[in-house]
Amino acid sequence: MRHNIFKLLLIIPLLVFSCKGKQKDTQEETIKQEDMTMIEEPIFDIVTNVGTIRVKLYKETPLHRDNFVKLATQGFFNGIRFHRVIQGFMIQTGDPLSKDMANEASFGTGGPGYTIPAEIIPELKHKKGALAAARRGDAANPMKESSGSQFYIVENAETCAQLDGEYTVFGETLEGLDVVDKIAATPTNFRDRPVSDIIIISVTPVKQ
Repeated sequence: MRHNIFKLLLIIPLLVFSCKGKQKDTQEETIKQEDMTMIEEPIFDIVTNVGTIRVKLYKETPLHRDNFVKLATQGFFNGIRFHRVIQGFMIQTGDPLSKDMANEASFGTGGPGYTIPAEIIPELKHKKGALAAARRGDAANPMKESSGSQFYIVENAETCAQLDGEYTVFGETLEGLDVVDKIAATPTNFRDRPVSDIIIISVTPVKQ
């Protein structure tokens, strides 16, 4: 029963807002994005106010990989909170509405205004540190399309194993599992939102 409750907490409510991140049009940024999309499995540092999580994106999920690269190089994630944290399960972020506490009641419903076709690969499991895309529930989303920006990081592989085959896993944590555990252990309120803000400062590419 508790596992089913956990699963429901990952589902984005039916109400979806179009909140396009502010885009930069400089030539420098365009070059950076193009350079990153030429790398099969790009690596990024998710820098937060409590530490850095280094992640690798999978070549087997190119739509999710390229979308993450695009958003990261545009600075879309900068200032976004981890809005849902469940110790012994996962930590979730990527909602642009969470940049403003005036939107707290709607945290978990925001995005860039589009979804991504599912890329569910049986071999890519919800192991500890895995990156996976949040999405709306099956009733409103039978094709299991992913949120355009919201994602979660697995803190406990055992409790997240039930999500295999249901959500797109598109990356993994290379370094910073201690930071994932630290975020997961932070006190939360009745909405599973950390009492003390945990914010993404930047998502920056790592040279390979």
